[in-house]
Amino acid sequence: MSNRSTAVADPRSSDAEHYGLHRGALGAAETLAQSISATAPSTSSSLTIPLVFAIAGNGTWLVYLTATVAALLVGFCISRFARMFASPGSLYSYTAQTLPPVFGVVSAWGLLLAYIATGASVAGGALYYVDLLSHQFLHATPPAIVTLAVICSLAGYVAFRDVRLSAEVMLWIEVASLAMVIIVFAVLLFRVGIHADLDQLKLRGVHFGSLGPALVLSMFSFVGFESATTLGAEARNPLRTIPRAVLQCALLAGAFFILSAYSEVLGFRGVPTNLADTSSPLHILAAKAGVSALGIGIDLGALISMFACVLACATAAARVTLRMSHAGLVPQRLIKTNKMHGTPGLAILICSLLMFLATAIMAGRGVPGFDIYDLAGSLSVFGFLTAYALVAVAVPFAEKAAGKISVPVIVLCGATVLVIVMIALFDLRSSTDAVHARIPFLYLGYMVCGLVAYIARRPRAR
Repeated sequence: MSNRSTAVADPRSSDAEHYGLHRGALGAAETLAQSISATAPSTSSSLTIPLVFAIAGNGTWLVYLTATVAALLVGFCISRFARMFASPGSLYSYTAQTLPPVFGVVSAWGLLLAYIATGASVAGGALYYVDLLSHQFLHATPPAIVTLAVICSLAGYVAFRDVRLSAEVMLWIEVASLAMVIIVFAVLLFRVGIHADLDQLKLRGVHFGSLGPALVLSMFSFVGFESATTLGAEARNPLRTIPRAVLQCALLAGAFFILSAYSEVLGFRGVPTNLADTSSPLHILAAKAGVSALGIGIDLGALISMFACVLACATAAARVTLRMSHAGLVPQRLIKTNKMHGTPGLAILICSLLMFLATAIMAGRGVPGFDIYDLAGSLSVFGFLTAYALVAVAVPFAEKAAGKISVPVIVLCGATVLVIVMIALFDLRSSTDAVHARIPFLYLGYMVCGLVAYIARRPRAR
């Protein structure tokens, strides 16, 4: 136990320097871009907020405020670990350093599924916008499988080519996309007049029993905000840069989501189309604000933002796979990194291929892009919640081993675990159809397979 505590408390003992990745390649902005791109905030303003509104109505902004608090609690726990040591294994490494091995295995497989399923989800969202824009301008849509192949293969290539290039691509994509969305909101609020929307502030017509399921949907907007932790071997000054990026992403994303929820609900007052039924809410709001050209730009920006999210997920999933390979949980050949590019090429290839196969199978069965976004995203939430909960459980043990445990930290970590359990229970209770009801069992079956694989490879696992 003493050796483990030393490894956690002393950043010099971090194993990040032995993974064959380019150390110190990313600055603070690129590290933050990884987390922001994985959350794809402009995507949520287009696709997720209308789904939350369909359940929460005028309480949509309150749901996102609650989700922001939950994300900040999780971010607090993650940042405590991120100040101790850095590793491309992300939350898996944090758990494995502190708790018994089986918990590290559960975290590893859960996190890997979470990133791959999120990548598949936003690839489906990208397909949705490709179809929307193609139908609008070309009056035809390309084959779904071809579109998905282009999205996943291009994201995999950029992720393999250069981690700094991929980070810069993600950064500028998100900056441009978010700028257009904020401009539309600003013009819209100016046009309708800056005033308090009493229906929203008084939560008129809100049924509080529906806020739980809505909270589950809103949490999908935040998942991936911790993915900067997968850059532990590549970020400059990681023990400072990464925890800041995690907390900054949770705070900035939360503020944007609350603004978006309030503005969209307000903006749809007097519009014939209901916010819950629209296929492109920001396009409609841009037209109402008198800046229709920005509406087209926002739809295009949402498409490109989703590509950036696929790229971010491929980057994060490959580094978790690399760390799992070093621990003996997956085949050793996945350890290899490209000497020129400093990226885990084979791991990136496999993760990108899994994203494509998941979406291609659904598309081949006639599932539209929007439903792929919904179903794969619902699956990914379970993986993230598992990893978040285990990190929150592990923090007090890690800090006790480092000799700096405090009562406030224990209380906040306990509150984080409680919030995550409540969200998971809401998720289980909010399944509205047979397909969504099967998702928890699919996740459970996957985790059982992961544990069986661990038992089978246990002599080689570290």
